[in-house]
Amino acid sequence: MPKRQNIKKVLIIGSGPIQIGQAAEFDFSGSQACRAMREEGVKVVLVNSNPATIQTDPEMADIIYIEPLRADVIAKIIEKEKPDGILSGMGGQTGLNLTAELAEMGVLKNVEILGTPLEAIYRGEDREKFRDLMIRIGEPVPKSVILTSLNQVDEAINTVGLPAVVRPAYTMGGAGGGIGKTKEELIRIIELGLSRSRIHQVLVEQSVLGWKEIEFEVMRDSADTCIIICGMENIDPMGIHTGESVVVAPILTLRDDEFQMMRSAAIKIIRALDVQGGCNIQFAYNNGDYHVIEVNPRVSRSSALASKATGYPIARVAAKIAIGLRLDEITNTVTGCTPASFEPTIDYIVAKVPRWPFDKFKGADRTLSTSMKSTGEVMAIGRTIEEALMKAKRSIDTDVFPHTSHSEIRMILSRPTDERFHCLFDAFREGFSIDEIVQLTSITPFFLEKIKNIVDREKHLVTHHELHDILAAKRYGFSNADVMKITGLSLERVEEMAGLPTYKMVDTCAAEFPANTPYFYSTFEQSCEIVPTDTKKILILGSGPIRIGQGIEFDYCTVHAVQALRDEGVEVHIVNNNPETVSTDFDTSDRLFFEPMQLEDVVNILRKDYYYGVMVQFGGQNAVNLAVPIEEEIKRLGLKTRILGTSPDAMDIAEDRDRFSVLLQKLNIPSPANSSAYSEDRISGACQAIVCSRGQGDGDRAR
Repeated sequence: MPKRQNIKKVLIIGSGPIQIGQAAEFDFSGSQACRAMREEGVKVVLVNSNPATIQTDPEMADIIYIEPLRADVIAKIIEKEKPDGILSGMGGQTGLNLTAELAEMGVLKNVEILGTPLEAIYRGEDREKFRDLMIRIGEPVPKSVILTSLNQVDEAINTVGLPAVVRPAYTMGGAGGGIGKTKEELIRIIELGLSRSRIHQVLVEQSVLGWKEIEFEVMRDSADTCIIICGMENIDPMGIHTGESVVVAPILTLRDDEFQMMRSAAIKIIRALDVQGGCNIQFAYNNGDYHVIEVNPRVSRSSALASKATGYPIARVAAKIAIGLRLDEITNTVTGCTPASFEPTIDYIVAKVPRWPFDKFKGADRTLSTSMKSTGEVMAIGRTIEEALMKAKRSIDTDVFPHTSHSEIRMILSRPTDERFHCLFDAFREGFSIDEIVQLTSITPFFLEKIKNIVDREKHLVTHHELHDILAAKRYGFSNADVMKITGLSLERVEEMAGLPTYKMVDTCAAEFPANTPYFYSTFEQSCEIVPTDTKKILILGSGPIRIGQGIEFDYCTVHAVQALRDEGVEVHIVNNNPETVSTDFDTSDRLFFEPMQLEDVVNILRKDYYYGVMVQFGGQNAVNLAVPIEEEIKRLGLKTRILGTSPDAMDIAEDRDRFSVLLQKLNIPSPANSSAYSEDRISGACQAIVCSRGQGDGDRAR
């Protein structure tokens, strides 16, 4: 079916400011949707309140409103612009909730809700309607009770027992939800959930703690063609929000008959909801039995992960479906020669690890549950699970403190926190068995075996330093720094033995068809799919995962830098590890590297081709911190490239408090008296120096 001719103007609602559970992924999806609509000649009206987004750039939409995301404000925009349709599924939970509110206000009488119809929003977000729909189509759900007041708590406990899971309606990232193990704890969570829910409703359901969590990203068009974009499996069991979980793709621990059973259920559910576009469906699975947990009738953080994991442009395709195109009429722009109706195939392993803000909020409760606390995530790609996990582990860019106390390890493993993933490695180092860890965590033994393989390889390296030992470690994702630390070999010797990685392409079709979009990850195999060229090219460092103090604004800077350089005829490459961003979209740059934002990984890219220069100033503090080390590596290796823009030395002066203070003194610019300390025992002396300097005048600096 060709594009609907009656849809000439569409309103897209953005997701507003970044918050827990709703981050850069909706700038990515909204930007793809804007571009997809305009490709088809549809006029786009965008409303968003976040000025740090790509989608609010003047060239992204025909008309942009930077306004509060409130129903009354959007109602006035609709009255003025008179759009033919509204696309609700690209703005996260905010977009869905506002669309429902606008419909209930009667504002959308002459505006068609595209993609996710109003009834699908109600059935997907209203816990009671969702449960009733699943029962009607014969899909199993956990035993549950719908609550709208605290007076129903006893009824809920009598029906589902304890522990019980609380899931509020119409909230993002599981906000207001949790697991109640006692009546008092359940009452506290329900009270919070009722206050957070748009319709003051929560579902209290039977616990399936410890079951596997499986997700499917599904796409459906108006002709009822359905495809599975990606199946994903949480390493963490049920009881932890999928956004808080370590996740791998594809699904690895199900037999084919088990996979097909849930695949069929996912397709059945999206058809029952009548969603035209993308939909995320989550299952709990245990020994042949499964329950449907919930549905996101919109693009989500998992959608961004699935899109980057497979290379399939989910938001772009969903937007085109919303205006009437069928999957077989939409071209997969990654290959340029296959229709979007082809299910993606991947011949690698993807791992996702969340990034939590506890390094900034050290006193916060670090316990992980069904409500999200992470600010962002990293994605890593490898040829094996071991390689993907190790690359993700070093991508997360946070301090990891090893645990050696057995009682401490047992406590961390049995009570999930942000430390648990890293502590699994500590447990194997300390001699814990797989069975013991299964009892403490309920993690599937398959994944524990893979982590044990990494630790066993680590132990083997201590006494075995032959070439095949070093190469085996590299194939498991060990960095040169890891190998050097374990073996005691020099960096030069490790580099000589390991050599450079090869780079493989992400193409949605496991190399069955040629790919137009160069999107790469590193591994240690024989053949490399990168062909060096003599064209003038620049590598831009992205900002990595969203964290406190480093958000979507640096992705905005990165994308603008790419556009400006491409306008000048320069070939631009990006390295980043954040699957939520526009900068890691398949066609933002001329070449994309999904790699850890670490010195070795960046320098390996520089050594694999001929780069005119590197830009670090657009990727935030993480990228700036690499400026001086990259410059030193360029000199050490004799590479014919350089840091462009502000020199690394100038960056160091700005960042190093001592050097900056000396500069101010040299320029005779007054500043508060100050001193520096590099250890706790020197802080007292530094403070004394400041006190003494006050007698000499505020302009004098104690060195």
